[in-house]
Amino acid sequence: MVPPTDPTDWELLESHTEYETGWYDGGYDLLRQPDGTEKRYFWADLPPAVVVVARVDGTVVAESSSDEDGSRTEPEDAPATEDHLLFVEQYRPTIRETHLELPAGIVEDGESYTQAAGRELEEETGFSPSSTALLQEYAVATGVLRHERAVVYAEGLELGERELDSNEFLAVRSIPISDALERARESPANDSTISALLLAKEEGLLS
Repeated sequence: MVPPTDPTDWELLESHTEYETGWYDGGYDLLRQPDGTEKRYFWADLPPAVVVVARVDGTVVAESSSDEDGSRTEPEDAPATEDHLLFVEQYRPTIRETHLELPAGIVEDGESYTQAAGRELEEETGFSPSSTALLQEYAVATGVLRHERAVVYAEGLELGERELDSNEFLAVRSIPISDALERARESPANDSTISALLLAKEEGLLS
């Protein structure tokens, strides 16, 4: 077995930003590899993001779904006593598909992951959590991205004020906890939602 190379065996010769979008930067690093050869490694540098596993009481879902302004949840059939998880359904222009996803968003300057989770959750769904907990922070797609993501669990949800960004066209969905992972795995599926739910399940939070 070949041992992993030491980071000091890699020499950074050049770092170049080729474009800036206002949301993320793209560029490359020119590196001298451990065998002496040189290679460009391309990257996109994105701000950190948070994904929210938000648990809401079934009775709260039933009450909020009576609103007709589109800002509340549309519950799926489930026993009234069963808790739900909040999802958002939205069209993703980049891949030209509509996805069912957990609420998520970018962490703003000066925010912690849990603060960003509470803000994004309320902005996207109209629910504000009374309790949040950081479950995991991890690097995403390390072969091409410079991007950190965190999963936050939120509970004690109460009705707040929904405030979507200009590029957000979201339908809020509430799904019974017992069905959430199965629904998330239906095609088209996405990485952030599935990984966050699996993590929450491993932590015993989806029972």
